[in-house]
Formats: sequence, structure tokens, C-alpha cells
Amino acid sequence: MIITFRSRAAGDVIMFGDVAKRMLEIMGKDPEEPKGILTVAQLPQAIASLQQAIADDKARMAAMAEEDRPKTEPAPGGGKRPFVSLAQRAAPLLEQLNYSLKEEQPVTWGT
Repeated sequence: MIITFRSRAAGDVIMFGDVAKRMLEIMGKDPEEPKGILTVAQLPQAIASLQQAIADDKARMAAMAEEDRPKTEPAPGGGKRPFVSLAQRAAPLLEQLNYSLKEEQPVTWGT
């Protein structure tokens, strides 16, 4: 499943469903809702929550020895895929949220 985040202030951000659901959880939204909205009033908290999660993830990874850092991660359907950090996955969404806040535009998501 693919979930697309949309805003009039920035280009679309397209994510695999499992990744998008994780971002929604971090931002305090129900990941099981097939579509939804981050209002302009909700954007500052969503941005702060995402930035904190990124900082926490970076600190956790920095505390690990290189050989202990994950090389792969579980993929939907039971396979494996190369590991991608939360900071890398969240960067496009965070940029969209910041542009949306600056332009006072909501962000919607859906499949």
C-alpha cells in the first residue's frame, strides 16, 4: 500500500504504507485512518514530534557500534529490505510540513 501526503505548499510525499503509518503515529494521528488531515494549527506539534523522534533515533544509532547497526529491516509481507533510518525516511515529510506551516496550508494524506 502507498500513502501520499499532499499540500498546496509543497510537492507530494509518497511513502510505503508501513513507513507512513509510523510517521502518522509519531505525529499523533491514527495510522489506521485511510485518509486524514493535519490542520495548520496541528502542524507545529506534528513538526516538533517528528523532530524529536528523529533526534532520538539519531542518538540511539550513534550510541551503537558500527557493527551493531542494522543492515536490513523487515519488509511488509515477511521479506527484508535495506535499513533506512528514521531521519532519512522523515526528511521529505518534515520539509513538506515546514513549507505548509510557512504557507499556512494543511497537509492531507490518503491512499
